[in-house]
Amino acid sequence: MLTSHPQVPRSASFMYSSIPDAETGEVSTRIMQQRAKATRTAVIEGAASIFEEVGYGNASLSDVTERASVTKGALYFHFKSKEDLALAVIAEQHNIVRVAGEKIASAGLPALETMIAMCRTFGQQLLDEPVVRAGIRLTFEASAFNGDVKGPYQDWVTTMEMLTRQAQLEGDVRPEVDAGDFARYLVASFTGVQMVSNVLTERRDVLKRIEDMWRFMMPAIAPIRGQGSETP
Repeated sequence: MLTSHPQVPRSASFMYSSIPDAETGEVSTRIMQQRAKATRTAVIEGAASIFEEVGYGNASLSDVTERASVTKGALYFHFKSKEDLALAVIAEQHNIVRVAGEKIASAGLPALETMIAMCRTFGQQLLDEPVVRAGIRLTFEASAFNGDVKGPYQDWVTTMEMLTRQAQLEGDVRPEVDAGDFARYLVASFTGVQMVSNVLTERRDVLKRIEDMWRFMMPAIAPIRGQGSETP
């Protein structure tokens, strides 16, 4: 019965999530949701560290529960299978990159500078964020679990195409450049650059290689200044 429980102030209820509310006799729905969200986050982060280290094929759910410090029941409450968990890591990786990209886009920089900044930030995330590294590895291993991983790439291509068109309007990219073709080339180039950097140096030089990528591409897309007039 409710009277068998000590009276707990509402302000302290978050510390005693297993104790029913003094008035309703029920555990706060908000607290339960917070606990479930925290558990889900712990599982994704634990899975990311395992997937990054050993890959999809060699990872086990037992390894994930141990790394995340959760029970198998807690894991299966959120994820039905290892494939489901891998897709969740990829989705979280995409979300991390997307949020950072939106922050850059809101800074009001010219479109070409925005594109360059997005690539630099993504490169830094590959160094700093285990979930991002795991998501990229899982994307390359998607055939092992029949995962549809086109979405993040399609989103990235669409974003870069839109920014390329804006950069053309701003006069920073040649008008004759096909924005869609360049966007696909840019995404493919970035993907290859970071992958080769990972193979050769475990991405220690990835930021330098991204700078090189842009340095080689810029002459191909930059407008020819003063064409048809005398050079000052």
